[in-house]
Amino acid sequence: MRSYLTKDLMKGLAGTSMTTEMDLPRLLREQQATTSAFPNLSTSENDSSCGEQILSHGIVEKVLIGGVLTVLTFLTIGGNLLVVISVCFVKKLKQPSNYLIVSLAVADLSIAVAVMPFVSITDLIGGQWIFGQVFCNVFIAMDVMCCTASIMTLCVISVDRYLGITKPLTYPVRQSGRCMAKTVLLVWLLSASITLPPLFGWAQNVNDDKVCLISQDVGYTIYSTAVAFYIPVSVMLMMYYRIYRAAKVSAAKHTIQGFPKLQKEVEECASFSRLLKTDRKNISIFKREQKAAATLGIVVGAFSICWLPFFLLSTARPFICGVECSCVPLWVERLLLWLGYANSLINPFIYAFFNRDLRTTYRNILLCSQHP
Repeated sequence: MRSYLTKDLMKGLAGTSMTTEMDLPRLLREQQATTSAFPNLSTSENDSSCGEQILSHGIVEKVLIGGVLTVLTFLTIGGNLLVVISVCFVKKLKQPSNYLIVSLAVADLSIAVAVMPFVSITDLIGGQWIFGQVFCNVFIAMDVMCCTASIMTLCVISVDRYLGITKPLTYPVRQSGRCMAKTVLLVWLLSASITLPPLFGWAQNVNDDKVCLISQDVGYTIYSTAVAFYIPVSVMLMMYYRIYRAAKVSAAKHTIQGFPKLQKEVEECASFSRLLKTDRKNISIFKREQKAAATLGIVVGAFSICWLPFFLLSTARPFICGVECSCVPLWVERLLLWLGYANSLINPFIYAFFNRDLRTTYRNILLCSQHP
């Protein structure tokens, strides 16, 4: 910006025959006053073209922001560590379906350990990236991979719950540990594939001395946001709808046909115990469907609230701002980013709330009690 003003000044001097040598100091002072009136403008052409902002925080603001982000980070680490320890060391929880819960916890734990601290420091100093250009690419790759793995694992969990509800006899037989391990590996490989294009030249990250921003290439943005968010959330919504519909049909059958049918068959059937056993089984399936619908509904709701605003902004930004920078207010970007990270804190508590075994194990670990 300053170079542009100087060039305009010299052109004006050259093109005005009335200008004398006495006017030159005055004009230079005016030019300096103009640049000092806009202190947030960068002094290099590259910086001004990107338009990155620096947020100024007072001491009180820094303490509050630092305290909140630190608590958020440590709670995320603690909650997800509880999940990993519970499933890995408690025999009752060592089931193939819980491999997905462990994968989700590892992804969220990685976000808390390898991503959140650097974002916290960056936010505390006003949004400037101070960790260098090389680490910027590593950081972006880690951030994208872990967040995508978390989101895609949530998607696979929704499919797993749907199959477990709709195919209770055949699906558990095919749900072996090896099959689940392959599924988890596939999720992480697909998540890692999203990080590769910027590292191999398809779309370069926005990376200079003060800015570390994922590539704003339109093609890469569409590809990455579709694979990392829009496709998984579509699958999750579809699974939730189908589980909800199955639970609703079961509820209707249970309410309308339950007691009249039971009374009629008791009068006609000699084997009351067999009828009672069948009815109890139907009630058990009904309750399981209701619980699965409630769990998945809360998971999808929390996930959408946390990540949807961020991905809508990420998708629209290249079309609005161009491919080389971000024109969105920096505080908006940071707020939506941390809202997405908060999903990593929420996940372990959602599953603990609906899983009595996990909840009991959490309590035993925290209270240092003896657990099976």
